Amino acid sequence: QVQLVESGGGLVQAGGSLRLSCAASGRTVSTYPMGWFRQAPGAEREFVAAISWNGGITYYADSVKGRFTISRDIAKNTVYLQMNSLNPGDTAVYYCAAGARYGLGSRDGGQYNTWGQGTQVTVSS
Repeated sequence: QVQLVESGGGLVQAGGSLRLSCAASGRTVSTYPMGWFRQAPGAEREFVAAISWNGGITYYADSVKGRFTISRDIAKNTVYLQMNSLNPGDTAVYYCAAGARYGLGSRDGGQYNTWGQGTQVTVSS
């Protein structure tokens, strides 16, 4: 059974950094596109970043471009989201997701079929 487990969330001051991890089991991140999404209280889920199955294409929401970086470690079967220069607007539950095999990745959450349980990120001002 496929599982995605996020970790690395927490409380950080504005301007600080966090690195989120998404450990995959049951499938290898080397053949699936992976994405990060977030949902703030009272808001809809929104796209944050994605990476294609081969790692050659990355996508970012305009709100995080230049501050966040998505990457993966094939050996550890893990996808990361490095978040720098955090601000209170980044406060949300962050979810990782996996798409269909050999996909190019997408900003559309409907293109992902497996989701993690989420990890809370809180940025204080």
